[in-house]
Amino acid sequence: MTETEDGTTDTGGVELDLPELALVVLIGASGSGKSTFAARHFSPTQVLSSDRCRAMVADDPGDQDATADAFDVLHYIAGKRLAAGRVTVVDATNVRAHARQSLIRLAREHDVLPVAVVLDLPEGVCLRRNAERVGAPDPGVVRSQHRELRRSLKGLRKEGFRRVHVLRQESEVDSATPRWTRLFNNRRADTGPFDVIGDVHGCRAELEALLDKLGYRLRRDEAGRAVDAEHPAGRRAILLGDLVDRGPDSAGVLRLAMGMAESGNALAVIGNHEHKLVRALNGRKVRVSEELRETLDQLAEQGEGFRRRARDFCDGLTAHYVLDGGDLVVAHAGLPERYHGRASGRVRAFAMYGDTTGETDERGLPVRYPWAKDYRGRAMVLYGHTPVPEAEWVNNTMCLDTGCVFGGELTALRYPERETVSVPAERTYSEPAHPLRPAPQDERGGEARENSPERTPRREPGTLDLGDVTGRRVVRTRHHGRVTIGAEQSAAALEVLSRFAVDPRVLPYLPPTMAPCGTVPEGQLLEHPERAFADYRRQGVRELVCQEKHMGSRAVVLLCRDARTARERFGTATDPVGTPGTVYTRTGRAFFDAATSNTLLTGLRGAVERIGLWDELDTDWLLLDTELLPWNAKAAGLIGDHYAATATAAESSLAGALHSLREAGRRGLDVAELENRFGAKHTDVERFRSAYREHCHPISGTEGMRFAPFQLLASEGRTYHGTDHEWHLTTADRLAEADPTLFRVTRRRSVDLDDAESVAAATRWWEELTAEGGEGMVVKPRTAASRGRDGLVQPGVKVRGREYLRLVYGPEYTEPDNLERLRKRSLGRKRSLALREHGLGLEALDRLAEGEPLWRLHECVSAVLALESDPVDPRL
Repeated sequence: MTETEDGTTDTGGVELDLPELALVVLIGASGSGKSTFAARHFSPTQVLSSDRCRAMVADDPGDQDATADAFDVLHYIAGKRLAAGRVTVVDATNVRAHARQSLIRLAREHDVLPVAVVLDLPEGVCLRRNAERVGAPDPGVVRSQHRELRRSLKGLRKEGFRRVHVLRQESEVDSATPRWTRLFNNRRADTGPFDVIGDVHGCRAELEALLDKLGYRLRRDEAGRAVDAEHPAGRRAILLGDLVDRGPDSAGVLRLAMGMAESGNALAVIGNHEHKLVRALNGRKVRVSEELRETLDQLAEQGEGFRRRARDFCDGLTAHYVLDGGDLVVAHAGLPERYHGRASGRVRAFAMYGDTTGETDERGLPVRYPWAKDYRGRAMVLYGHTPVPEAEWVNNTMCLDTGCVFGGELTALRYPERETVSVPAERTYSEPAHPLRPAPQDERGGEARENSPERTPRREPGTLDLGDVTGRRVVRTRHHGRVTIGAEQSAAALEVLSRFAVDPRVLPYLPPTMAPCGTVPEGQLLEHPERAFADYRRQGVRELVCQEKHMGSRAVVLLCRDARTARERFGTATDPVGTPGTVYTRTGRAFFDAATSNTLLTGLRGAVERIGLWDELDTDWLLLDTELLPWNAKAAGLIGDHYAATATAAESSLAGALHSLREAGRRGLDVAELENRFGAKHTDVERFRSAYREHCHPISGTEGMRFAPFQLLASEGRTYHGTDHEWHLTTADRLAEADPTLFRVTRRRSVDLDDAESVAAATRWWEELTAEGGEGMVVKPRTAASRGRDGLVQPGVKVRGREYLRLVYGPEYTEPDNLERLRKRSLGRKRSLALREHGLGLEALDRLAEGEPLWRLHECVSAVLALESDPVDPRL
């Protein structure tokens, strides 16, 4: 590949170097072979053809009157593809500058690189090929196109194309092959772990101290100067720019940073101070401030070789990196999601300088645009540039410039651990334009004016926004992919959240609905364990646990060790009575009044303390999934108004009918069949009454209420959905042993689907449970986040007993006709709903344990509520 006099690249049969994200513009006269070239080297979905677009709008690819509309369509589709980060190839003549300019503008709008591939074949070749084509343009048009192309070649780079490849002969076109190259900012394959360090600003001693505290081993040269640092565990440092200026030893910082980068022990992004330094070292016209002059003097003292090395290092720094599969982005001044992984002057400028609102503060300094306040991206963004008193999370972003050079601290974030590590500045080396910390209150007790260098209004982690939970949304989950929420569903969720739900700060999670097992195709039963076993067997899941299904009310318990934990971790001190924590339903509503909650939470906390669970799990809060018993503790109104009323009305009418039939029989009428039929109905009603009475027990206040915990959901920094259910239930057993008046043990059986006796034993156990009047059991994989052949599997499948199902389907559901009708119940929608809610729940727990802001949790919580508005048969 050689550079020609006109600045283009003559390939000579060598591979074409194309960026992995680009707008590739094919340029050439009609007959130069652009469409053939595109079809050979790019997928059909990547290529946008002007001829095809003409056909779309005019049914004729050669209708020149449709050209304007065709290019409107082409540009629209190209814009959508580029917005989604997809390579796009434009197949048109593109020989005129105005046509190319619209495409270059499109690339700039989406911050991708415009690349030109020119097929500059001899005019005679193009004319010969056109002569062989039906509907080809007039030879005069082809000659005109060829002249336009030749006039354009020298100016393609000036027009804005970042790379230009020219193919001049048929043999070159035939032999040329695209080679996709990774963008400099794409380091998705680098997974860390990393230690991301904020602005150093010449504070070499503090940088060495921080690296030492992080566990790096410094290597020094003969003069005792630090020239490299290596971590024994293979961690790497990431320096967020602004290594130079203001501090006492910019040269020493550069020496260490360059050594670490060259040895692979560190990455670095460019800051605005490095950018200005490079311009100065290159002799460009810049305003040399006192701080820049000091840096230039320090570099001059190190000799020309060091000065050149420092210039090349800073000049070669990338503006931002996308790391760890896209989960981490680092940039000096931060970066909105739309710029992640993009390449343009606009992206580079934002990464170095950030953006401003156009306003200035009282000192004449620009007010920074609060991009982090509106950030909603999946990736964690770590940055510096604007000093803050301390590093805090704002919408999955963190500023790590804690003003070391201004007498603050030098701070690093350990990734993926999300732990900050800091060392204090040895002294104040430079006075900031704004004091690093707010001024104290004045003598009259008035509030001090905020003078922090962080001038942007930031969204606090506990602040919610209506836009987070309205409209059509797509929630990305790591266990179940993308979950789409419709606008009407979001509106239904907002209704519940705004009118009925507990304080959103203590509503971090909602449990999923539970699907039933497959329907038994014949016999006296609708549900049987074998159907549940078959469901998991099909997914390739072999190890299961069967849990006794309690007939109560699903209750999620958030329990804090003390008021300080509730205040500092969840932003709310206590409930009105004083016990930190809450008990809420699976739709987020408070279970009880404050006094009742206080009593129950105090008992729960006491049991946790007695078994030493706080210290064992190294946490000050717990989130538990439980069943609250008895059923009538919460459902007394439902039982009286619905179940008891149905039984009473049925018994009254049936008793009268049976009395009349018996009298008729005594008078000699043949009513035996009717009497048997009504007698069976009466028996069904009696069984219906017995079914709900079985699950009702006397309570007085909180006396008689008991929790049956079956899963520990999360604690500080941890989730437990990858832990064996036996551990969860054993922990629940310990709580029951500590306070048997407040907790109930959940009986269970382990099942190996490859062991026939194990399966048979679990089936017999279910038969015993249901014969005793129990609801049935829940069949679960051994861990809550188990995966099968099709991905995430159901977290639990309920298998309910024959008599219990009377409460669901009515007293007479066991009649043959009713059973036959119910066998046709459709479970697909319910199962889909359960899986989507399960994926959202797991995502919420992961975000909770990782300390993400409240809006990120409620993105999942509101999505679960939104899905609950789907019209699914509630009896399933």
